[in-house]
Amino acid sequence: MKVIKFGGSSVASANTIKQVRAIVESKSDTPVIVVVSALGGITDQLLSTAHLAADGNVAYEKEILSLINRHESVVNDLFDDTKNRMQLSMQMKKLLDELINIFKGVYLIKDLSSKTLDTIVSYGERLSSLIVSASIPKAKWVDSRDIIKTEFKHGKHVPNSELTTELIQQAFKYTPKVTVMGGFISSDVTSGDTTNLGRGGSDYTAALVATALHASCLEIWTDVDGFMTADPKVIDKAYTIEELTYDEATELSNFGAKVIYPPTIYPVCHTNIPILVKNTFNPSGAGTVISSTTKGASKQVIKGISSIDNTSLITVQGLGMVGVIGVNYRIFKALAKNGISVFLVSQASSENSTSIGVRGEDTQSACNALNTEFAKEIEQGVISPMRAQEGLATVAVVGKNMKGNAGIAGRLFQTIGRNGINIIACAQGASEMNISIVVDGHLLRKALNVIHDSFFLSEYKELNLFICGIGTVGSSLIDQIKSQRKRLMNEQHLKLNVVGIASSSRLLTNREGLNLENYREVLYDAGISSSPSILRDEIIKMNIYNSVFVDCTASESIADLYQDLLGHNVSIVAANKIAASSAYNNYAALKRVALDKGVKFLFETNVGAGLPIINTINDLINSGDKILKIEAVLSGTLNYIFNEISKDVPFSKTIQNAQKEGFSEPDPRIDLSGTDVIRKLVILTREAGYRIEQSDVETHLFMPNEFFDGTLDEFWNRVPSLDEVFEKRRAVLEKENKKWRFVAKFENGQASVGLKEVDVSHPFYNLEGSNNIILLTTDRYKAYPMQIQGYGAGAGVTAAGVFADIMSIANI
Repeated sequence: MKVIKFGGSSVASANTIKQVRAIVESKSDTPVIVVVSALGGITDQLLSTAHLAADGNVAYEKEILSLINRHESVVNDLFDDTKNRMQLSMQMKKLLDELINIFKGVYLIKDLSSKTLDTIVSYGERLSSLIVSASIPKAKWVDSRDIIKTEFKHGKHVPNSELTTELIQQAFKYTPKVTVMGGFISSDVTSGDTTNLGRGGSDYTAALVATALHASCLEIWTDVDGFMTADPKVIDKAYTIEELTYDEATELSNFGAKVIYPPTIYPVCHTNIPILVKNTFNPSGAGTVISSTTKGASKQVIKGISSIDNTSLITVQGLGMVGVIGVNYRIFKALAKNGISVFLVSQASSENSTSIGVRGEDTQSACNALNTEFAKEIEQGVISPMRAQEGLATVAVVGKNMKGNAGIAGRLFQTIGRNGINIIACAQGASEMNISIVVDGHLLRKALNVIHDSFFLSEYKELNLFICGIGTVGSSLIDQIKSQRKRLMNEQHLKLNVVGIASSSRLLTNREGLNLENYREVLYDAGISSSPSILRDEIIKMNIYNSVFVDCTASESIADLYQDLLGHNVSIVAANKIAASSAYNNYAALKRVALDKGVKFLFETNVGAGLPIINTINDLINSGDKILKIEAVLSGTLNYIFNEISKDVPFSKTIQNAQKEGFSEPDPRIDLSGTDVIRKLVILTREAGYRIEQSDVETHLFMPNEFFDGTLDEFWNRVPSLDEVFEKRRAVLEKENKKWRFVAKFENGQASVGLKEVDVSHPFYNLEGSNNIILLTTDRYKAYPMQIQGYGAGAGVTAAGVFADIMSIANI
């Protein structure tokens, strides 16, 4: 025998009731007891109508008419048989007439007692159970009030288990094929007055019946596929949990997972009756099985996350609590007397404060109750008046595999902190099955997402990217992300979401991820006007977890945003060299903020495009080595120019070719002046552990100063005048078997850049095209410096280096 409960959404209309009938009829192999809630939304409507009547508001009559029409419409749509429809309508009319009279009485005397209200709301289940019973051939209807008996304890109606069990067993001594009864409703054991088991009580009714009859299974049919790893309205990648233990389900239910009314689990747990949660609208789905043990061996440390928003944290604090026995007893006694439920307790080991979590609507009542209880101590100054923090949210991380698994709490707190979420309070029981944290309410969505992602409840780990700059590097990066996305999802379980793209004047964002196929057109058609400050504010306002800002510009105003973004726990990947080569104090501040916030500030492509130069220096330093000397060719543009120059290709032509090939800056004077190389040398020297400014670098120019003044057009007109000078010296070098190389050097605290002549024996001699090379002399690599060489310019390799930094943040 099975007990099957259908919620309000499952019996909301004629079509859904037909679906219920099909599900019940599919259980032909065993007797079935069907427990139903009121039609979806009816209980709330009954309550609101009752309060209208009690206020003397004649609008209650309109609400009654709406209630009647709703039920009659369902009956008319459900039944083709006139005889059955008429018979059911007569039964319903009797109940509806009673209800109308009760409402009229409330309206006339303007009084609504709890006894009257219990009676009013009972009509929802009484009507729905009649309708469902009539829709299923040969089904028997049972009035729940005859078998579910309650007594008034601690301010509410609670089942008298012994009598209820006896009456259920008598009523179902001879079980028909299908029995239908209303959930939620009951009657007082002494007076016989109509009572109820509280909101969600239909689940509880079904559990009491299943326990009394030793049912083979309790099925809860609702409008979700079962327990989810998190709230799917917040996390779209949440998925159904196939198996839960009773304890895990209870923890999730108590902390906001609105799948099962928590008391439902207690009766069936003791008799080891499994609970199956299914979706009425997706009956083929597997659902969630709740039992004493789970059959599948889950590798996941946690099973799910649930949350309670609109939380308040009330702190009872004072030195008068230290060492005093019975303070907590008084706290909970005072709250219990006032019907206030506490779902979280956090106490300092010094005993001078106890924080309790209550629902937002209970905040003022709880403070009043505690202020009254401790009035004497407050007057004496040994306990402070109650302090409530409102607008909070509580998140519960649940899973039996957390028990004995070291480091779970540490990993949780690290993950939360790295994403800029402050934990206001936390609690963990000795069972180690639930870690609960309290955070600011506006950070709930972010907290749920980051926990879900971090503990692999998500199929993929996600990084959310804001890409600024869609020039050659930025567009190449987007193309690479687009081409690699599927492979990363399949092989690395990493999902890269580009949630923002910005040009110099437009910004396009979507927290669910942008379509990269036509991003450029959409950016200019649907994007908003942007500026650096607008870009910063939008990123901070979106407040997305695992955020990475990717700067593919050469803009100083964009680099100025880094500190604010890092301060809001947004990691930075920069192809832009300005920040890392800016004033040392600014560089150091950015590194310090990133370290303090637990995020990354990466700029590998600032030097050598995709070459692993900065990472190598970091690895050497972090492993205890010391950089003694840096010698390098760091400008792909200048190396290209001095490799291309020949008798047939004059100096001015090589500059033009470098620009056409995409090696030089839009204004090639930045490269020719050595400014770009100075920045790179400063960055490398700082990463090697030295304090240096750009002004400390000695510069030896190979072009007269006047060529760097004036407009760019003037430069292009004047530069051919240098061709003859360079050709004469080039011819000499060719005879001497030498080449020009623009070399950056740091040694003994001195930094310099300048054009050098190297012979065939020098490592820089055979450097081809736009390649870069770097020699690192260290304590470990003295006699034979470490050499790193390869492509040092070009949009493709620079974008690949940026991509590698993004992968570094993803830790794969």
